[in-house]
Amino acid sequence: MTRPLRIVAVSGGLQRPSRAATLAEHLLDLIGEGIACDPHLIELGELAPQLAGALWRSQLPETVERQLAAVEQADVLVVATPVYRGSYTGLFKHFFDFIDQDALVDTPILLAATGGSERHALMIDHQLRPLFSFFQARTLPLGVYATDRDFADGRVHDEALIQRARLAVQRAMPLLGLSHRAAPVPLVAAAAL
Repeated sequence: MTRPLRIVAVSGGLQRPSRAATLAEHLLDLIGEGIACDPHLIELGELAPQLAGALWRSQLPETVERQLAAVEQADVLVVATPVYRGSYTGLFKHFFDFIDQDALVDTPILLAATGGSERHALMIDHQLRPLFSFFQARTLPLGVYATDRDFADGRVHDEALIQRARLAVQRAMPLLGLSHRAAPVPLVAAAAL
């Protein structure tokens, strides 16, 4: 029997309640319906005072270090951020600047974003995918974008968004199940094949 997947969601939302955190939790729940997992949500707004001003990882307190380690050890990541001036928040980028550049190689990542209108929906493909391409991660095929009107009473409310999120998770499932089964073949051994 294999262990449950370590699924870490990172919300770039700066306030509470946060639509980005709500969307991330919704995606975590959907993944949990389809596969045994150990979910963990990181809300960057809560870490903001501890992240601000740090230039080096060694300057960060233990609470932030634990969250960075959780991301680096995740089998699967869900990232959700509000769109701010056409991109992810500065705090979101600052957090990922501390992640080891090789820690996310081949890690499946489900991308999500929230914004005030549909005009920012391409931010997922134009901002988030390139960021995680740098890490050589596997960004999953469908991103999930939500606007303010897709939420009500602190929950995902819009039926079209619910279906999009479900479809994104369904299409991701084959990749999620493979993410921790086989150890990667070392490059030296692979070259000999």
